Amino acid sequence: MKKSDQDTTLLKSDVSSNKDLHEDKIKTTNVNILLNRVRMDKKRTLKKRIIFTIILAGLVSSLAVYFII
Repeated sequence: MKKSDQDTTLLKSDVSSNKDLHEDKIKTTNVNILLNRVRMDKKRTLKKRIIFTIILAGLVSSLAVYFII
């Protein structure tokens, strides 16, 4: 009786370990996609900050020129 129970548990553990291996492959792919997305987001925010600072510097300098003249 115990042997049949042990056999089924061994078979179940083998199947679950195979599922874990398959899930690990999916996770590594998802991590790479997420890392690429983070890099793209960093580039976008950097471009936005640069554009914002250029516009802000232009406004400040135009106001300074207006008040001096």
